[in-house]
Amino acid sequence: MADVKQIIAHRVAQELQDGYVVNLGIGLPTLVANYVPEGIDISLQSENGIIGMAGVAKGADIDKDIVNSGGVNVNVYPGATFFDSAVSFGIIRGGHVDMTVLGALQVDQEGNIASHIIPGKMAPGMGGAMDLITGAKKVIVAMQHTQKGAPKLFEKISLPATGLKAVNMIVTEMGVIEITDKGFELRELAPGVTVEDIQAATAAPVHVTGEIKEMCMPEE
Repeated sequence: MADVKQIIAHRVAQELQDGYVVNLGIGLPTLVANYVPEGIDISLQSENGIIGMAGVAKGADIDKDIVNSGGVNVNVYPGATFFDSAVSFGIIRGGHVDMTVLGALQVDQEGNIASHIIPGKMAPGMGGAMDLITGAKKVIVAMQHTQKGAPKLFEKISLPATGLKAVNMIVTEMGVIEITDKGFELRELAPGVTVEDIQAATAAPVHVTGEIKEMCMPEE
């Protein structure tokens, strides 16, 4: 069976549409690039100034001068474009990124997200998250549903906010949740997971309207 991160990344990739400009956050979100559906052509954008980014570079393919925003060596596709970070953030702030996929520490039922700092602890910082959350047309949080059994979905975030009323969808190993006027709306459940399971792991009401679909899983 695929591991948790693969399950989440595979499901997020089903939201990609042909022609999208997409920004993938560091960590789990980068795995989404491995599951782009057949026939879908997207352009991966990196905050440090790339459009046309490919996967992580390995071995002889590594070019030390080509890194993503997390400092990881990556490949690029033919025709990729390089530019300075001012232009890159102009693209983001100008609303030209169709979808961003980010991790999170907390998300609440209003779509508020905390993703960049835990007071009193060392953290990598926000990077381009504030700009992406505000500028991207669609914001998907890709994360495990709990942290060592503790909820990450709340009625109200308690950590410093990275963005307010910005999240559209949350994909975890348990299911797919959309943010609506009602709060957390359950759309899909992973195989073997019940509504009761996902509610027990969520520190806010999870609403069910209509049919709940089964979340698609990656092939073995």
